Amino acid sequence: MSKAQTTKAHIIEQAAALFNQQGYAGASMSDLMRITGLQKGGIYNHFRSKNELALEAFDFAVNCVQQKLQEALKGKRHAVDRLIAILSVYEHMLDDPPVQGGCPILNTAIESDDTHPALRKRAQLAMDGWRSLIQRIVNKGVERGELHSAVDPEAVATILIATIEGGVMLSKLYGDASYLEKTLDYLKTYIQRQLTTSI
Repeated sequence: MSKAQTTKAHIIEQAAALFNQQGYAGASMSDLMRITGLQKGGIYNHFRSKNELALEAFDFAVNCVQQKLQEALKGKRHAVDRLIAILSVYEHMLDDPPVQGGCPILNTAIESDDTHPALRKRAQLAMDGWRSLIQRIVNKGVERGELHSAVDPEAVATILIATIEGGVMLSKLYGDASYLEKTLDYLKTYIQRQLTTSI
């Protein structure tokens, strides 16, 4: 990469962690200058606005999570193993997150709900990708007879995502990892028992 590309990548990486921890509205230009070691003009040489930087930083953060998911899924073929591999990524979301601050989709969805339409749209697209991944795994599992034929892929995606994100939120709110641990334990049982047996 050229020096300019390296600098831009550095800004995006640092901004992703900052926005994910403090929120878009809560992160000031002075915060961005502090974490990047650049002056305002140095940052704006690479981005037309804070808004543009926020969108690219969010995409970077989501890509970090997607890479973790791809690594966890590597070599897994059975639908049950693939769904549990997704859970395994979130076992480390608090102590070793892909981006500091926890799940960027959850954080951005909450912050941008009514205040930042462009970020909200990005969060929706990222969520669509996560939902689609789970639905594809479930569909294939049903086709191969690995999961029960009555299992609804959309319902499974909703249950897994809502429960995982709820566990992350409770653990972050109370500073207690046990909420997420209990959530993931419950979902493992749900996947291994309820999705593979007659409903």
